[in-house]
Amino acid sequence: MEQVRPVVEEFAARMLADLPRKDQRAKGELYLRGLMLDGKRKSLVPMAARLGVDHQGLQQFLRNSTWEHGEVRRRLAGWAVEFVAPEALVVDDTGFPKDGPASPGVARMYSGTLGKVGNCQIGVSVHAVTDWASAALDWRLFLPASWDDTACDPAEAAAVRDRRTRAGIPTEVRHREKWRLALDMFDELAGWGVPPRPVVADAGYGDAAEFRQALTDRRLVYVLGVTPTATAHPADAVPVTAPYSGNGRRPVPAYPDPPSTLKALALAAGRSALRTVTWRHGTHRSPANPDAAMRSRFMALRIRPTAKALTRADDRSLPECWLLAEWPPGKAEPTDYWLSTLPADIPLRQLVRLAKIRWRIEHDYRELKDGLGLDHHEGRSFLGWHRHVTLVCVAQALCTQLRRSPKAPAPA
Repeated sequence: MEQVRPVVEEFAARMLADLPRKDQRAKGELYLRGLMLDGKRKSLVPMAARLGVDHQGLQQFLRNSTWEHGEVRRRLAGWAVEFVAPEALVVDDTGFPKDGPASPGVARMYSGTLGKVGNCQIGVSVHAVTDWASAALDWRLFLPASWDDTACDPAEAAAVRDRRTRAGIPTEVRHREKWRLALDMFDELAGWGVPPRPVVADAGYGDAAEFRQALTDRRLVYVLGVTPTATAHPADAVPVTAPYSGNGRRPVPAYPDPPSTLKALALAAGRSALRTVTWRHGTHRSPANPDAAMRSRFMALRIRPTAKALTRADDRSLPECWLLAEWPPGKAEPTDYWLSTLPADIPLRQLVRLAKIRWRIEHDYRELKDGLGLDHHEGRSFLGWHRHVTLVCVAQALCTQLRRSPKAPAPA
């Protein structure tokens, strides 16, 4: 830490410049140093012990001090645009296992972290991503309906209001689907001046037609995972209008044939539509794969996904987009599917590379949790949670910058 301390101080001064008081900026830098020090547990008490300070000062800074974590995130986003130069914005969510019912947003939910339903919080995040680096820019804590007195069982509303008050949850923060939280963050990033980039997410977001349409309404292109049971028409399908008989309402345009599932469309195209694509070279070389190539077989078809949210008002037609399907050798059918509004002339390798760039977010979650204590926050404050994850993301950005600097050693 002594070797990199000047870099830490300079970076902290830049990220925390909007904190109103000098002592707050000093506490923020101290917190960052605590997150980056060796030691498995990064909750307040063990972190303060390693720093040689009273943990109550850090606790006060995190929970009660008057500073805006949104301003820190805005500065972090500006750094990422300049330093990372992102090719995509990836949205995902991750679980924070918790004991007890008092932490804000905690409930029994499915968590990929646990691999099962368990007691946890869920955080939704947006990351600036390239193949060589990434940075978590913005976060929202997902509130289940059980934490919203306007959405829960009326008989439980009073108890929920009391629980919200004790956790310090603002009145305007309510239960919202994760994809709506993602849209809120994209709007916030746009307000911070982050330039538009393709949005990438898994089927948890891509299966929501409203999310896809909302991205299009914001003029954001996307590559989103979807399940093979989603339906679509071929790109050359057009709505037709039946003759008017003179009785009743006039017929409206409709597609003459029912839609097919994405799986059926891919199987109909067959193996002849496949091309082998190498989208990245990894680090795990072997005699069978000496260049560590990430390689598989893909097809890209032009289709028109079906959903009322996507229907155009004038002729009831559906917008055209890409269906990308991965069909690895030796498999009887495709294993993964994506929908994309990237340009019709995009090279297949570029389409595949963006679809697969989500691997960076798994790297982020691993580094943020295992190395920097993202899920070690033990407080029961809504504000404290957001401040903690913000400072952890600043620490990750600092580690990324140190790794690119030949002048200073960086944390592994």
